[in-house]
Amino acid sequence: NAYEVIEQTPVYRGFFSLSRVRLRHTLFAGGWSEPLTRELFHRGRCVAVVPYDPVTGQVILIEQFRIGALGDKPVPWLMEIVAGAVESGENPEDVAHREALEEAGCRLDRLIRIGECYTTPGGCSEKITVFCGLTDCREAGGIFGLNEEDEDIRALTVSLDEALAWIDAGIIDSIIPALALQWLALNRERLRQDTA
Repeated sequence: NAYEVIEQTPVYRGFFSLSRVRLRHTLFAGGWSEPLTRELFHRGRCVAVVPYDPVTGQVILIEQFRIGALGDKPVPWLMEIVAGAVESGENPEDVAHREALEEAGCRLDRLIRIGECYTTPGGCSEKITVFCGLTDCREAGGIFGLNEEDEDIRALTVSLDEALAWIDAGIIDSIIPALALQWLALNRERLRQDTA
């Protein structure tokens, strides 16, 4: 497989950026495609972490306003897990620890890497590293976020079973939290044994 970028033009630069890309690529049947024009939303590298207490079987979830749900949901506040962008000079583990403290007020004792994936590769460059962060959930919960980032985040603690039921009920309807929680459901017994 091969591709050739013919032209890439910046369309918008703000909180995010958008480019118009003209390209062609090889075809499975052989030869090359005609030139295609696509818009590419630049998001960069991100991290998500589900804080989990293997002793109590609880997770920390966060709820916040999300512009992407505007117009689709009557109330565009989503139930998610801690997440944030990787800044220059940071590694994903540093971001997981920083964001857990900023968004949920919790310190992570140990990080377990779940995986790395593209979130919406049909038009966005975002690639996210997902972690499970072991923590003590007994004192967790409250209002968090950074004023300078206009964050207003509510952190709450629920059992993993309740969080999984929220996926089924559509209360959790964002893919990254669903992926992390389902991984946790498959691995909770191993985590419980490892920390016993």
